[in-house]
Amino acid sequence: MKKILIVDDEKIALMMANHILSSAYDTVCASSGEEALKVFKREKPDLVLSDLRMPGISGYELQKRLQSEYEEQIPFMFMTADTDEETESKGFENGALDFIRKPFRADVLLQRVGNILKTVDKIQGLKKAAVMDPMTGLLNKASSESEIADLCRSGQGVLMMIDLDSFKLVNDLYGHAMGDKILLQFAEILRAVVRPIDIIGRMGGDEFIAFCQNVQEEIVIEKKVRFINKYIMEAAHEFMGEDMTIPLGASVGCVFVPNEGTDFAALYKKADKALYSVKKNGKHGFKFYKEDSKEKNFQEIPESDISNTIQILNERNKARGAFILPFEQFRTVYQFLARLNANYQKEVSLLLFSIKELEHAVIPVEEASDQFQEVLKNSMRQSDTITKTAKNQFIVILPETEASNISVVISRVQENWKKEDASAMFSLTSETDIMR
Repeated sequence: MKKILIVDDEKIALMMANHILSSAYDTVCASSGEEALKVFKREKPDLVLSDLRMPGISGYELQKRLQSEYEEQIPFMFMTADTDEETESKGFENGALDFIRKPFRADVLLQRVGNILKTVDKIQGLKKAAVMDPMTGLLNKASSESEIADLCRSGQGVLMMIDLDSFKLVNDLYGHAMGDKILLQFAEILRAVVRPIDIIGRMGGDEFIAFCQNVQEEIVIEKKVRFINKYIMEAAHEFMGEDMTIPLGASVGCVFVPNEGTDFAALYKKADKALYSVKKNGKHGFKFYKEDSKEKNFQEIPESDISNTIQILNERNKARGAFILPFEQFRTVYQFLARLNANYQKEVSLLLFSIKELEHAVIPVEEASDQFQEVLKNSMRQSDTITKTAKNQFIVILPETEASNISVVISRVQENWKKEDASAMFSLTSETDIMR
């Protein structure tokens, strides 16, 4: 129900207006401009209906004071016994939405108040549409940039660029309707991890931006990023099933303000550089940009010295068994082999292994999964590559392996798995495919 603040120093007029409007609205009353300032702060009404001429703070002065203090256009309607047209004109010049003369009829007052509130709702709806992202309900790109730019100039905190990792795979594998669900849930998680004083918006697609005011410690951001990554995966499994293997998560590039400057455009570039570094190094984490830091993802070597380059690229202390990689690095290997296969028709096989908990299992699936990973690594060749795609699933790339030999590989894994204690509590299944 809409709330109206009625202000009049004449007790009878105040009672009459309150009696009429309380039949359709939530009303609060004040008998002076001074009292109205306090009531407005406490009640935050949708409309102020005020007498013009009052001792102390007049209706005109009340409107100016409120709009100056709250820095917004507050819906005002004046009432007066004056018949002077100049009084009415001055009221409209000050920004009043309507004017009504005393004594007034109940139906006329209700009608005119109703018209004002409808107009205000329409204006506010248009304003909201102009600043909000229609999909997530967060601030849109222009609004979030504008508000955060103001904070960067005058405040302190952390500017965060946030990417939803691997979101495209949701759309590709599960459809855009599921993609919308994940996007909305991600927005809700971001809302939950920031405070009301912070700013958060959607830049477009799977890219978001936030400004956490007065935060000056990395540990605060670290906790937020852990929270985001934990709950987006929980939501993904809830929506797409426990066998969902898409590595959803958040990569976050951060910059301290004003330590690294106060200009939004420059700070944005720095946060974006930090974000790029996170995405290059496995995703699902955060990094702070620091002006004096140097990129450590490469080593400087003499130009044209290929032997030094090869020495740096070579794997040191080569371990036994297959090559185990995080999913993003595994995907790079897969994409390279797919290109190689397209040009040279090399035979590349794929194996998916899943372990499933049986009713009498007494150890957690994570522990059994660690045991199986070790079995899998030692059962494969050094040329094979493994990644964990879910808490109970692994996929293997086997170059130069004909389909006819896959059954031999599976049997070897099964035999080695049976030697582990966990095999009595977890069943093992496998699927095969050929890289195309």
